[in-house]
Amino acid sequence: MGNAQDKPPGSGGGGGRSDQAAAGSGTRSRGGGGAEKPHRAPGKGVVNGSQRENSPAGGQQRQDSPAVDTSYLDAPAGALPPHLARLKNAGNHLFKNGQFGDALEKYTQAIDGCAEAGIDSPEDLGILYSNRAACFLKDGNSTECIQDCTKALELQPFSLKPLLRRAMAYETLERYKKAYVDYKTVLQVDTGVQSARDSVHRITKMLIDEEGPQWRENLPEIPTVPLSVQLEHRDKPVSAEVAQARAARAAQGEATKKEARFTLLKREGNDLVKKGTFQKAMEKYTECLALKPEECALYTNRSICFLKLNRFEEAKKDCDSALQLEPGNKKAFYRRALAYKGLQDYLSASSDLQEVLQLDPNVREAELELEEVTGLLRQSLMDSTAHTPRV
Repeated sequence: MGNAQDKPPGSGGGGGRSDQAAAGSGTRSRGGGGAEKPHRAPGKGVVNGSQRENSPAGGQQRQDSPAVDTSYLDAPAGALPPHLARLKNAGNHLFKNGQFGDALEKYTQAIDGCAEAGIDSPEDLGILYSNRAACFLKDGNSTECIQDCTKALELQPFSLKPLLRRAMAYETLERYKKAYVDYKTVLQVDTGVQSARDSVHRITKMLIDEEGPQWRENLPEIPTVPLSVQLEHRDKPVSAEVAQARAARAAQGEATKKEARFTLLKREGNDLVKKGTFQKAMEKYTECLALKPEECALYTNRSICFLKLNRFEEAKKDCDSALQLEPGNKKAFYRRALAYKGLQDYLSASSDLQEVLQLDPNVREAELELEEVTGLLRQSLMDSTAHTPRV
């Protein structure tokens, strides 16, 4: 399971906790406790006034519905015996599908089953409590979430997920100092947990605003994570889910950096054009194109620089590229016309200027250029005729 998402501060409910089994069983009172609901005929289940098919996790299926893959229920789950592993796997499946209340019931049944079977596996029980805490957090029950996380941490000290979930629940309840302590503990175990870093910065600013420079003096003691725990965490194989999440965060971070770099270079290029520093502006736009080669405006912007530097062939090529991306781009047609003019290809320049005026008859610059280019074309034809030898 992935880490539960933080909820906005103040949204957490603090409902009471009613343990119905012996100490350590952790049964919650949810419509008659964690016991299985009575069997109903297929298709007769009613939830919130609407009919619902029994889910595969509950073991029932409509006879007329297609077969559903329930092989995930039989996946190994630590040291749990098969019947309890199925409950845990069912809870995981329900959680991933957003059915947090149903997932909570499955985890509760698994916890109670461990107590009844005399199973004493701190790792497996810690995971079950942590998973159930995630359900409470999703449902806005921050008080129950804190209690389950604390139980998980008693079983598995300095475990990351219950630490993070308890910190989120504390923050939701506006118990910022306790949240700060848990987030700082998380960072001792793994300095790469970005959500904990962000939360520490946010809460630090809040506490400074509330209590001033002496805010640290009022904090609860932050536990020291043993070096052995840190090393064990670093050496622990990363699950595919965690690896995928890390890769996604890294890709997102890289994309953000790339976008910031692009925006800065483009702004610098635009400012240099305004100052008439066209060579340096051209270099900035070239760097931008290395980051975003499909950005049409970069080609038209760089073409200005090439025109000002009398590099007409390169200006024409940039306008060609822009028109491949946006066939109706007026700026590209106009600037390519200027490039053709510089290359003394007045016929092509005239054609592009007419294209501009067809797209927008109100472009005064294009009208003036067309008049000039038409005159140059006429003169070039006359000169060509004058120099043609008579037979």
